[in-house]
Amino acid sequence: MKRWRISELLGQEGQALLNKEIEVKGWVRAFRSNRFIQLNDGSCMASIQAVVDFEKFDEALLKRVNTAAALSLTGVLVASQGTGQAIELQVSAIEILGDAHPDDVQRTVMQPKRHSLEFLREQAHLRFRTNTFGAVFRLRHAVAYAIHKFFNDRGFYYLHTPIITGSDAEGAGEMFRVTTLDAKNPPLDESGAVDYAKDFFGKAVNLTVSGQLEAELAALALGQVYTFGPTFRAENSNTSRHLAEFWMIEPEVAFNDLKDNMDLTEDFLKYICGYVLENCAEDLKFLNDRDQQEQTQKPQHERSQLSLIDRLKFVTENPFKRLTYTEAIEVLKNSNHYKKKKFQYDVEWGIDLQSEHERYLVEKEFNCPVILTDYPAKIKAFYMRLNDDQKTVAAMDVLFPGIGEIVGGSQREERYDILHKKCEEFGIHPQELWWYMDTRKFGTVPHAGFGLGFERMVMFVTGMTNIRDVIPFPRTPQNAEF
Repeated sequence: MKRWRISELLGQEGQALLNKEIEVKGWVRAFRSNRFIQLNDGSCMASIQAVVDFEKFDEALLKRVNTAAALSLTGVLVASQGTGQAIELQVSAIEILGDAHPDDVQRTVMQPKRHSLEFLREQAHLRFRTNTFGAVFRLRHAVAYAIHKFFNDRGFYYLHTPIITGSDAEGAGEMFRVTTLDAKNPPLDESGAVDYAKDFFGKAVNLTVSGQLEAELAALALGQVYTFGPTFRAENSNTSRHLAEFWMIEPEVAFNDLKDNMDLTEDFLKYICGYVLENCAEDLKFLNDRDQQEQTQKPQHERSQLSLIDRLKFVTENPFKRLTYTEAIEVLKNSNHYKKKKFQYDVEWGIDLQSEHERYLVEKEFNCPVILTDYPAKIKAFYMRLNDDQKTVAAMDVLFPGIGEIVGGSQREERYDILHKKCEEFGIHPQELWWYMDTRKFGTVPHAGFGLGFERMVMFVTGMTNIRDVIPFPRTPQNAEF
């Protein structure tokens, strides 16, 4: 007999199956009065109610129907006589697929009560079973699918860039070393340093922080490509916004300038939010209600003025405001917020804007998403195109409500001589990136791209405030559990 998913039974397929015998499998959410089983299989937020005539079943069998137990139920799907559900299953057969002892359940997140997110993180192997994380990870899937669909429908090619690399795309130096050398007795060169020439790859290599540089190479032949893969940063930061292992989406487009890049980014972000609003109503409503409840527990000045769903519509329904970094600094310095010294961090031309500055521009000044452009060259990466003023680069950051920066990008420096000079200024030996430099010698063209941290996007879409709660198994300093 075919197993039906609960999402199918609660949808259009369910009406066609009324008064027919079917089979469902899942985990018990609740078993009331030895009569009503709430069964969930993860395909949606809702459970299906299964009605058991306890006189027809062995008492010993029914005692094993506990919260979290895995069951296979067979019966007739009928219109429900009670309130709260449209259909229910009149059970004729019960098979216990996996027992769950009540004493074991009591020490886990599967207890039928509200748990703190900290406790849920300690049991990341089980937190998928909760309503909150079921919704989060179904939405994570939906966002990933929307990203691939957006690029595929626009003729982009999906590129797999290397995870092991010999270059540091960001120049920050916070990378994880990959080696097969004996940690206790590594080979040394004449100067006494570790001799990586004897390592597996014949040189020092690391886990990548970005696939951008390699994506540029492909874009200069295929026209438009995107990456979507894991990236790693050995930054010893234990904040709610940092992970050591995370996923990045990085499109690169030949012949695009900064304006084209902004247009693509705005379309991309609107598409993701619109896709979720259209296709994930049940999970969004649950997380929206959760978000509103969380907001009531915050001090008044920290509460969001928009619900989760309203924040998504804030993106889809508003054109993004575009202004330069220099203009933004002037707006901030002329604001009452600045004059009344409400910013924690100072505002001066040349600083790297803080989240409080970015959120002020979005939530107070312009009341729409914001794209800032033309940042000081000294606070941006070496590969960004130098503007004619010789002080700024053709960079852009997209700012969202609640979180500030969500996307960073730029027009890339396509001029060989200027790129060579910038490498030297940033302490990067051009020979280390000879292959990257080489592309500027063979039909170089203007090109541009951006990077979106996938987990940051999932945070925005779900309303979760800690990045560890939007990735299945977070990797952070002193934590590589599961």
